[in-house]
Amino acid sequence: MEGNSIQNYIKELLENTPSEWLNLTTHRLDIYDESLAKSQFLAQFEVLFSKKNTDTSALQKLPTAYDYIRLGHPLSCVLEWSIAKLNNLKSENVISFSSQTIPVLAILRTNLLAHKKTQILYTGTLPSFFDADVLQRVYGYQFELKQIENTTAIAQFDGSTVFIAQKNELSLFELHKNCDFVIHNYGELGSVLAINGAQNNVYISDIQHVRRRETIAMTPANTLTALKRLIGHAASETKTTDYKANKTLVLETIQKITGTNTTPLVGSSGLSIQYAIMMGLVHDALDTHPGKAIKIIVPPNCYGGTNDQARRVAACLENVEVVDLLVDGAHDMVQSIELVLHAIAKEDAVSFIIAEIPTNPRVEVPDLLKLKAALSATRKTESGKTAIDPVFILDQTFCPNVLFLGEDEILSAVRTISYVSGSKFPSGGKCTAGYCVGNKKTDALMEKIALHLNICDNEATALQMEFLAKQLPSMNQRIKEAYLNTRAFVSYIQKTLPEAKINFVSEALASQGFTPSVFSLDLPTKGTTDAEREEYKRRLNHQLINLMITEIPNESKYCVSYGQLNGVYWTIPATSTQGTTKEGDKDYIARVALSPNMDLALHKKVFSDFVASIS
Repeated sequence: MEGNSIQNYIKELLENTPSEWLNLTTHRLDIYDESLAKSQFLAQFEVLFSKKNTDTSALQKLPTAYDYIRLGHPLSCVLEWSIAKLNNLKSENVISFSSQTIPVLAILRTNLLAHKKTQILYTGTLPSFFDADVLQRVYGYQFELKQIENTTAIAQFDGSTVFIAQKNELSLFELHKNCDFVIHNYGELGSVLAINGAQNNVYISDIQHVRRRETIAMTPANTLTALKRLIGHAASETKTTDYKANKTLVLETIQKITGTNTTPLVGSSGLSIQYAIMMGLVHDALDTHPGKAIKIIVPPNCYGGTNDQARRVAACLENVEVVDLLVDGAHDMVQSIELVLHAIAKEDAVSFIIAEIPTNPRVEVPDLLKLKAALSATRKTESGKTAIDPVFILDQTFCPNVLFLGEDEILSAVRTISYVSGSKFPSGGKCTAGYCVGNKKTDALMEKIALHLNICDNEATALQMEFLAKQLPSMNQRIKEAYLNTRAFVSYIQKTLPEAKINFVSEALASQGFTPSVFSLDLPTKGTTDAEREEYKRRLNHQLINLMITEIPNESKYCVSYGQLNGVYWTIPATSTQGTTKEGDKDYIARVALSPNMDLALHKKVFSDFVASIS
């Protein structure tokens, strides 16, 4: 009876699903408690279920499940809740993925760090991209791989037992008593992991964090299809796209935008692409420079996902270490690179540098000629040999229109991989897909990156490709228009509140093509001690953001994103994008991102009201 009740409720819910559950890549931070991600949403969702309430207005009032759909979203939570209910599990014990491989990797990662054995059992065949040799040799994961006829053959094992099955039906899982984890693969929809037994609940947060950093949740569109299957609707209802034509257009457009000739790679998110870059470069280093130490050089205050992911890779591999690169404020990126590369060259180690240009959140651009010189310089090891040249990994999400890698461009002669988060300007906030390109010196590296994007099953979905095919061609024009709005708003703030410190590109940098539409705002403060001044400034940040999103609710949102088609997005990096950054490196300032389509005059008026309220 409970199963029928759940399926009937889901059927009604799908008829009343709020449009934003399918169409938003970022959700409201003002109704989001990160410590209660998913659980707070489901607690209130359960109340609606108990009352058989599927009104769209009631669903819209539910608290934000996750602040970003690559981490999870209302529909993924509903799918996981439904499968958990049907299998007598707690909702937190069911986790959906866009990738079919990553749930296995998440378990293997936890067991690697815990020095615990793993056996992977499967019926039929494994996905073709499951490369056991690479997972063991490059990722460092250890496991036994066995094909079995059926689940009755599962015996006790001194360690974790993972069972993988290819499925079409979404409802019932075979939760054998000797099986710790069951993974159902659903082809292009992704996969669902069921964590079996109370003794394995300790894995939940680790697995969720892998989904947060190395891949994405099952997408809203695919989750909707999965929920339809759950209630018995035919799979043929799924909208089909011309994947091949869309992909061809996307790749050609990326090449045109970046001025490169190498084949771009498109992943399910910016962090999915970044993970493929990281593991591809590690793989190449193991093959090309066996036995040498690998140094991942990362700014400690850069985007939290980048920072955290680099440290997570290093934690799994004995010969990989993270080195801090100070780039903002009083620290010059080029000087910091010089110092770090000199020290690493002496050790005869392999170096990968990850940097954002412009930097986030201070929106700074280094002297590019000096950067080129620093990256191109020949250095010597302690023994006098020529040191290994670095690989520069450039995150140019803020300015994806700037040419860095093409023929005769500033970084054309330096081994450089450039990547962009696609939830920003490339898709206009329509999807999370990200992409990367390399210059001519990185052909071999790009092959390795492509291999790992495939191994992790992290390539962009068909619908993501469709969004990019529609939005990428207009990207550079949108960037231009959004920059003009941003420059006008920044100028107004400088005039209205001259005591505020604004981090934004200069007119001179803008003339060179650096036209971001994001700036950071350090509001004026007061107090007799540093602590009082910091507390006052933080309170003022929230006062400004709350006023904006209250007075202009249809445009101003408290969100972490950037590059949307409409409106203005406000956030405080220290409490959002820098969530896993060390406390001393966090930025408690307001970050503002503007779009090409917004009511600039109204935003100026509300900001003027804010200034009047604090004067």
